[in-house]
Order: sequence, then C-alpha cells, then structure tokens
Amino acid sequence: MCCATVSEDLSLLAGGFSESYIKLWSLKHEPLRGFQSNFYPHSVNSEEEMEALREKTAEDSRRLVGHSGPVYGLDISFDSKYLISCSEDKTARLWSLDTLTNVVCYKGHNYPIWDVAFAPQGFYFATASHDHTARLWSCDNICALRIFAGHLSDVNCVRFHPNSKYVVTGSCDKTVRLWDVQRGSCVRVFTGHTGSVDTVAISPDGRIMASAGEDQTVNVWDLGSGRRMESLAGHTGPVYSLAFSQEGTLLVSGSADETVRAWDVKRSSAASDHPIVAQRRSDLEQAKTADPNAMDIDVEGASSAKAADSDSVAKDTTGSAEKTKNGTANGNESKKRDAAGIWKSKHVVESDALLSTWRTKSTPVYTVAMTKRNLAIAIGAFTL
Repeated sequence: MCCATVSEDLSLLAGGFSESYIKLWSLKHEPLRGFQSNFYPHSVNSEEEMEALREKTAEDSRRLVGHSGPVYGLDISFDSKYLISCSEDKTARLWSLDTLTNVVCYKGHNYPIWDVAFAPQGFYFATASHDHTARLWSCDNICALRIFAGHLSDVNCVRFHPNSKYVVTGSCDKTVRLWDVQRGSCVRVFTGHTGSVDTVAISPDGRIMASAGEDQTVNVWDLGSGRRMESLAGHTGPVYSLAFSQEGTLLVSGSADETVRAWDVKRSSAASDHPIVAQRRSDLEQAKTADPNAMDIDVEGASSAKAADSDSVAKDTTGSAEKTKNGTANGNESKKRDAAGIWKSKHVVESDALLSTWRTKSTPVYTVAMTKRNLAIAIGAFTL
C-alpha cells in the first residue's frame, strides 16, 4: 500500500496500491454496489429503477481499476461523493463513489504525481508532482487552471488553506511555500527543515501551519508572519502525515517509526494543568530520579539533540572496553527494548509539547486524520 485516506463522515476508507489499483472499503460494512454493464442513464425514470440496476453483491469492499502505475495519492470530497487519485502514470483520475466508476482522467504533468488534495468545498483540487510544480484543477475542466512553479525539486505534498484562497506545498528542496490561488504566485517561503518535506497541515482557523518530513521533526509556523513558532522533536523516523484538531490546539502526527504522537501546539497555563500533561511531567521526573544521568528535555530539541548525540558517542567509545570485558553481546547495556518491541540505541530528545505517544505493533503510519469530534484516525500497512 502506497497511500490511504478516509472520508470525513468515516463511512469510507480508500487505499492506493503499487499494483495500480485503488481499494475501497465501507467502514459501516454496507455493500458497495456499482451499476450493471447494461446501465443506460436516459432509460431510468425513478429511484426504484436506479436501485434495481445496481449490482447484486454483498461485499463491503471494491477495487477501482484505471491507473497504469502505482497510486501515490488519494483524497475524498467533503460530501463523500467523489474520490480523486494520482499515480506514477502522470495522471489524476476522478471517481464517482455512487457509480464506482472513473469519471475523468486529467493529464498535464510530465512526470509522476506524488500527491493530490480536494479544496474544502470540493470542485477544485490540486496536484504535486516530480516535475517540480503543483497545479490547480477544476473537476469540470481537463486542463490545469494554474501552475505553481518555483520549487527546486520534487513537490511532495499539497494542501488547501481553509478559505480556499491559498495552497501550501512541501518539497524535496527542504522548503514549504504558500501560493495565492488567484494570481498563481508564491507569497511565503518557509525555510528551516534539514530534509525533504513530506507532509503539511493547516489549522481549521487558518492561522497555523505544520510541516514535517525526512528530518523527523515537526515545524509549526505562523502563516501571518511566516515565522517558525517552534520545532517539535520526538519521532525517530520520517513523519508521513499531520492533522490538526478542530480547535487548532492539538496536532497529531504519524511516522515511519510506527508511532502516532499528539502535540500541544498552543500551550498555556491552563493547558499545563491538564491530567495528561501532569502525568507525563510526573513520569519524566520519576525517570530522571531513577537515572541521574538521564538527559534533560529541551523545548526546541535541536541543541539538546546534538549534545545528546555527542554524549552518546563519547559514552559508547569509553564504555566499549568495559562492555567487552563484561561479555555483553551487541551492546545490550546501551539498548533498551520498549513495550512495542522496537530497539532504541540512543535516547530520544522529546519536546515539552508532546502530550502522548501511541505505538503500533508493527505498522508505519501513512495517514492520520481528525474528525469533527476530535477522534484521531491512524492508517497504515501492517508489516510482518
């Protein structure tokens, strides 16, 4: 599986696969029924006749076949009526979730398309491609309406601002750009990442943007000033997906390190008294008491991370002779096994904003989403 998405009403789950197909599941376990091959719309006069022409199946999953390459991006419209997909075959396709058929094929990119996203109210969508551009499309036009050019490398991800007037893109050139939809021009460039930017998210109020990627950190930005508010450290692998809560105070991230993490991006005195925060503070104090040499937690994470790495290298160098003398194999003294069965060879510097961490058994998390009731959804592919 290359990508996944879930509808806003949690009725449908879609996954894109390297075998060039899309698989659709009904989360309500209702049959997904398309129309029979002899279906002619002009001959239907009533809703009863329409239902009679649907396929007779009880399966709650369905394959959508049309692309000729791996499917890298998916998004479902806000009303759960349409699905948009993008592929290595350089095309984007619009699918009807009512008839379960391909409606339109959009061509224009010269190289594989890595991501696709619907506008908040549907009708418009945007694509991000290996050709260093992002493009704006409308569902009723097979040609792109705008071409957003300016990135120096692949555009990996794209998202719309809640007001639909702006588009945010993340790239392999380690930058995030904010584009004006009307003019097609870049109005903000956010720099600070040390690796490829693989995912971006914008808070529902449109004031804050978060970005993450290969450098394993989550950067939080003020869209108005273009200033970086803070850098959140804690993940030990590339971050694949981000999602804000409805109030914009909580950020959820999913990573290749097989964890989902929740961050408080608008910390206040009231928030610091929250039971989750208080419990985590207590756990950190107990851990530090148990191990006097435990590393302090740094809010920014960057400077402490470098210090921690240098300290760990020094400890490993000075302690190698002692470990050999004691007969400990594979450096067991310097490694700790956590509850999920994942070996950690060094301490992880976690930001104070980290509220909680949920580990999966063996599942890199491809997509995270937040419902209107602030239920966090995490999607990944279980690996044996």
